[in-house]
Amino acid sequence: MNGPELVLGPLLRHADEHSATVWVETSAACEVTVLGTSAPTFEVFGHHYALVVLTGLDAGSALPYTVELDGATVWPEPGSAFPPSRVRTLPLDSTDTTLRLVFGSCRNPSPDEAQGVDALVRYAHRMASLPERDWPQALLLLGDQVYADETSRATRRWLARRRDVTEPPGTEVVHFEEYAHLYHETWSEPALRWLLSTVPVSMIFDDHDVRDDWNTSAAWREKMSRTPWWGQRLRNAFVSYWVYQHLGNLGPSELKADETASAVLASPGDKSDVLRALADAAADDPDGVRRVRWSYRRQFGRVRLLMIDSRAGRVLSGGRRAMLDDAEFAWVEDAAETDAAEVDHLLLGTSVPWLLPPAISHAESVNEAACRRPGLRGRISEALRQAIDLEHWAAFRESFDRLGRLVTRVATRERPPASVLVLSGDVHHSYVSAAHVASPPAAPVYQLTCSPLHNQAPWPVRAAFSAAWWRVTERLLRARSRRAGVPPPDFTWSRVAGPCFDNAVMTVELTGRHAVSVLEHSGKDGLSEYARTPLTGDGGND
Repeated sequence: MNGPELVLGPLLRHADEHSATVWVETSAACEVTVLGTSAPTFEVFGHHYALVVLTGLDAGSALPYTVELDGATVWPEPGSAFPPSRVRTLPLDSTDTTLRLVFGSCRNPSPDEAQGVDALVRYAHRMASLPERDWPQALLLLGDQVYADETSRATRRWLARRRDVTEPPGTEVVHFEEYAHLYHETWSEPALRWLLSTVPVSMIFDDHDVRDDWNTSAAWREKMSRTPWWGQRLRNAFVSYWVYQHLGNLGPSELKADETASAVLASPGDKSDVLRALADAAADDPDGVRRVRWSYRRQFGRVRLLMIDSRAGRVLSGGRRAMLDDAEFAWVEDAAETDAAEVDHLLLGTSVPWLLPPAISHAESVNEAACRRPGLRGRISEALRQAIDLEHWAAFRESFDRLGRLVTRVATRERPPASVLVLSGDVHHSYVSAAHVASPPAAPVYQLTCSPLHNQAPWPVRAAFSAAWWRVTERLLRARSRRAGVPPPDFTWSRVAGPCFDNAVMTVELTGRHAVSVLEHSGKDGLSEYARTPLTGDGGND
C-alpha cells in the first residue's frame, strides 16, 4: 500500500451534545480527516498520532464516518463484518432517554485459556447485532488497560528480539516503543476495535498500566527508585498514557485550556520534548503541588461522572498517606457539589474500590496503622501490605473517611441526586454493595465493582475473596480493628449482588431519576445476566 497506513484506531473518545473527538495512530505523518474535519498528525518518539476534534454537531445525531489519511480512505476496513462506525452525540433533553454506561477493568490480551472468555469482546459481538437504540452511550475502562509487568508470551518473544531480557527488568516493558507495542496488541482485536470506534470511551489507569502495586507505600516507592530502570519506565508510562488514554478523555474546551494538549495539537511535528517535560513533572514531584492532574469530569446530560486518579496522585511521604493531595481532593469535592440541582445521578469512577468486602476494609486499615510501628513489627506489616495488595481506599484511611464525608454530604443535602454510585474495578471479582450513610430519605449510595474483563484470578484468590464476604470473617476483623485502636467508619455497607468471579461487564442504566445496574458474566455461549440490581426505589437508602 502506498501512503500512510492506519496503525491503530480509530477510537471514538469524548462525545457530548455538539462535539466529539476521534483518535488514531498512523504509520507516517499525514493529514487525518473525519466527517470533513481534518487534523495533522503529531509525532512522539517516532510514532504518529492525531486527534480530530469535531464541533458543531447536531444533538442526538448518529453519523456514520470514515477515516481518510491524506485523502485515502483507510477505515472501515474492506470486507468488515461489523456495522459502520458512527459518531453519536447526546440528546439535548435526556429526561426520557435511557443512558447506558458500560464499565469494567483488567483486560489482559493474552489468548491463554486460563484467562477465560473475553467479556468485552463478547459484548462487542452482541452489540453489533443489536439495534442502535440499544447501544451504550459510553464505555468506561477503569484501569489495567495494558499489563506492563505481566506481558503475554507473544510480547515476551518480541522483547527478547529487541534486548537482553535476562537483564532487569526482564520481560517487563521499559521504553515508549514497548508501551506502544502493548497498546497495539491490546486494541487490535477486530471486534474490540470496532467497539472502540463506535462507543465513546473514557479511561483511567491503575497499577498494571505501570507496575503491580504502583504507589502502594513510601517503602515501595523507595525500593523502586533504587532500581536503575524505574525512572525511565515511569516516564515512558506517563508519556504513553497521555498519548493513548488521557488525551481522549478531554473535551474541546478542556483541550484548549490544557497547556500540554494545546502545545501538542497546535501544529504538526515532533512533540516528544513536550511530553517528556510532562512526564518529568508527573514523576519527579509525587508529593508536592500537583502539576499534572489526571482526574477529570464528564457530563452526560444530568448525569455527572468524576473520574478520580487513585494511583499517580497518592501522598506517601512526610508521615502522611493520602489517596489524593489536598488540592486534587478539593477539586473532586468542588466538582461533586457545584450546580447540585443540575445532577440526577453522581458517578465517581476510581480504579480501586472505595468499599471492599468489610473484612478486607478492616484489615487494610489495621495494616496501615501497624505499618507505622517502629522495628520488626512495622517491617513485617509493610511486607504483608505489599504481598497481598493491602492498598485500596481503606488502606488510606484519611482519604477513605474524607470520601465518605463527601458522599454523605451529597446524599443528604436538601435536594440530593437520585443516586450516588462509585464505579471501580481492580479486585478480580464483581459485586454491588449498598452503603448506609444515613437514614432515609438520603439518596441511595452504591459501590459497583466490575473486574476482570479478561483476566480471571486463580482459585486461591477467589477463595480468599469469598471468605472475606462471610459475616464471621467480618466480625473477626472488626474485633481486631477495635483492639488495634482503629476507629470504625461513620457508616456501614452490605453486599446486595455478587461476588462473581468470571470475566464480566457491568452496565449502569439511567432513565431520568431511575437507575439499575446489570452485571453480565462471560462463558462459552456468550454473555449472560448474573445480577440485575435496582439502584433507586429498591434497597439501599431510598
